[in-house]
Parts: sequence; C-alpha cells; structure tokens
Amino acid sequence: MTDLKIRELPDEKPVKMTVALPPDIHRDLLAYAALLSGKDGAMDPARLVAPMLRQFMMSDKGFARARRQVKAAPSEK
Repeated sequence: MTDLKIRELPDEKPVKMTVALPPDIHRDLLAYAALLSGKDGAMDPARLVAPMLRQFMMSDKGFARARRQVKAAPSEK
C-alpha cells in the first residue's frame, strides 16, 4: 500500500461547511481518495478535507507556538 499520511478517518459528527476548491486541488483530492480506498471502492473525497487540515495544522510550528502563547496568557476579566 502507498505510504499516505492520512491512514483512516475518525467517525465523528461533522460540522457542515461549504468550500470552493480549485479544479487541480479537487482532482488531487479525488486521486488521494482513490489511493486511500484501494480495493474497497471509491470513498467520498470530502471526508478527507478535515483530516488533511488537521494534519496541516499539527505540522505548522508557528500555529502551535501561537496557540501555546494564547493558552498561557492570563485571561482578562
């Protein structure tokens, strides 16, 4: 099997959003879904968006640093 960063999708209740993707991103998302599905058949590529965003945000060191600073800051009342 191809070594993909997204291996399985959590079964969580989603929050609906509508987004517009450029055609090249949509084609890549379809290809990624096909690779992840393998012989099981095609999966809905929209299910990949949340795990991909999560992976991106987890790998963004600047975002992690900023979140730690916000959490560490004393709250004002």
